[in-house]
Amino acid sequence: MTVDARLHALGRGARHRRGLIALALSVPIVLAFAAWAMRIAGWPASIVALAIGAVAIFVYARHSMRAIDAAWIARRLDATNVHFEDSADLFFRDAADLSPLQQLQRARLHERIETEVPAAIASAWPRRLIAIVWLVALGAIALAWLAPRTSLRSGNETQATGAKGVRATKLDRIRLDVAAPAYTRLPTISETTLDAHVPEGAKVAWRLHFDPQPNKATLAFHDGSRVELARDGDAWKGERTLAASALYRIALDGAPPLEDDGLHRIDVIADRAPDVRVIQPEKSLTLLTDGQKTWELAFEANDDYGIAAASLTITLAQGAGENIAFKEQTLALAGEDLDPANPGRRQRYRHTLDLGALGIARGDDVIVRLAVSDNREPSPNTTKSASFILRWPPENANDSIGMEGIVEHTMPAYFRSQRQIIIDTQKLVDEQPRLDEDAVLARSDGIGVDQKILRLRYGQFLGEESETRSDGAPAGDDEKHGKNEADAGRADALTKRENEHKHFLEVQRFGDAGAVTAEFGHTHDVAEAATLIDPETKAILKSALNEMWEAELHLRQGRPAEALPYENKALAYIKEVQQSSRIYLARVGLELPAVDESRRLSGDRKSVTDRTSALARAEIGDIDALALWQALGTHETPDFDAFERWLTTQKIAGDGDKLGLLSAIDRVRRDPACEDCRRSLRALLWPLLPQPAAGIPARATPDAAGRAYLDALRGDAR
Repeated sequence: MTVDARLHALGRGARHRRGLIALALSVPIVLAFAAWAMRIAGWPASIVALAIGAVAIFVYARHSMRAIDAAWIARRLDATNVHFEDSADLFFRDAADLSPLQQLQRARLHERIETEVPAAIASAWPRRLIAIVWLVALGAIALAWLAPRTSLRSGNETQATGAKGVRATKLDRIRLDVAAPAYTRLPTISETTLDAHVPEGAKVAWRLHFDPQPNKATLAFHDGSRVELARDGDAWKGERTLAASALYRIALDGAPPLEDDGLHRIDVIADRAPDVRVIQPEKSLTLLTDGQKTWELAFEANDDYGIAAASLTITLAQGAGENIAFKEQTLALAGEDLDPANPGRRQRYRHTLDLGALGIARGDDVIVRLAVSDNREPSPNTTKSASFILRWPPENANDSIGMEGIVEHTMPAYFRSQRQIIIDTQKLVDEQPRLDEDAVLARSDGIGVDQKILRLRYGQFLGEESETRSDGAPAGDDEKHGKNEADAGRADALTKRENEHKHFLEVQRFGDAGAVTAEFGHTHDVAEAATLIDPETKAILKSALNEMWEAELHLRQGRPAEALPYENKALAYIKEVQQSSRIYLARVGLELPAVDESRRLSGDRKSVTDRTSALARAEIGDIDALALWQALGTHETPDFDAFERWLTTQKIAGDGDKLGLLSAIDRVRRDPACEDCRRSLRALLWPLLPQPAAGIPARATPDAAGRAYLDALRGDAR
């Protein structure tokens, strides 16, 4: 016999031994499962268990035999035969790939294997393990065949004989067929218990066999709904589509109660929304680099049942200030399956954004966001990713030097209101034919006040005065607007919001010279504000102020149509100001309110709140939960109805918690003396109890030494 033939024979013997060991270990386990399947569900279930077990035995034995390969044979030869000198792997290697020394060693091993028969390399029989497995399996089979049926039932079930000697109804066979919605692509499964976990929207069909047969059978759910079972031969059938978890019990008419007439629970597994993960870009804000023409985007999404559609929303933001324009487009993306075994559940999306075709320019932003929808029916779940921005930075402007401060954008947020004034004026002009004169004057005056407020805010940045006179006109402008004094006075009579902008101090601050000047003097230019803006920007702002003056004049006189041209010119000047790159705002420190020196050491407690007023009596809103929890700790009869009414109005962590509470209450109602049931219900109630109010400790009563000390203090005070 050649060397290869001998090695092949050794490997074949080892594989046969391994397969027999696998059979000896798995056959008793399959027989035990088949016996219990027949005990629980009858012969059909036992046959199915045997068929499944046979397939499992075949797969297990085949896998065990295939584990014996050339490397395994070489290791066993080296372990069982010393004369192979740990070189048995040379038998299974190509001679052309061996070094001269390895070839010499291989020739020596060939001579030895031809002259000496190697010992068997098959695995030893695990006799002790096989004996233990067979003994346990035979015991399980004997228990399945010989144990009485009543011993298999739960200790919480009622006895087969009622209080009056009437035999209880038994459920001989139970089958729940769960048909998941078509979009889930899940197969129909069958359960042999009354409790189950089903997908959202699944149709559950009950098929029950009673002994003895009732006249009527009904499934009563915890929400008050019922499902009438229809008799089909010796079975009772009914079905219901479940969108939320539910509790139910079986109610019989014309037959004794069931051995287990407690509540049963069906948990509904909700269809989760898709999970979206962004791969590219890695940051939420990306700056466009020089020469960049495209933007690579990559997303991953997964869903429990499958993804139906994905869309990419692309928004291009152009302009600045009040001239920002948005262009939005939506693209449908095709995904790539990452899990071929479950198509559609995990997909990757890639898209290359052509920036040139999009029309991006310097200073623009490109905003993208992915939206993924699953195939849930009738309405899908949709998840949107975070927004990611690609920004092309604007050109850097020449910043002023030699000024201490921080750099800010030219236009604060409250400057962006001139366009709204124009919109309001245009709306008033359109509606003017349908309004009476007083209404037009009132609305026009209100717009004029808004125009004035905006003008004063701009004037602060130019260092101009911001106070107003009692007649509504700025100080020092009598000559320009003297001819309109009567009309302005009439318009100011309709204006009340102006009073909010008086800057005179209401309370005199002790030692503050600036406050005295502001109250009795006349403050003009603010030097600091006037030097913050460069001369060109300052000139444009002054032009805008002049147009605002004219617009305000016509608005306050009730002529909105004549104010529109000046408003538009003011907006044009504002746009020019927005083109200026930067201005400097001076640093200011923390300004605390001034201390009222007149109240120091006076004992005046006006406007000082009482510390005891902060203590309020605790309000116990969850009194029903607390009352039930306390009653369960005693032998009192709890008021379950009041608690259930309270529970229906509460939003606690999911319907499952409510169902658990209702099921625990039902157990206590059926067996009030069950201490374990009462303790379990109290444990479920504990998280719902109200938080106790914070206790305020009473002042400690002084001892004899303390009282003597206090008496001595009182004597010294007298």
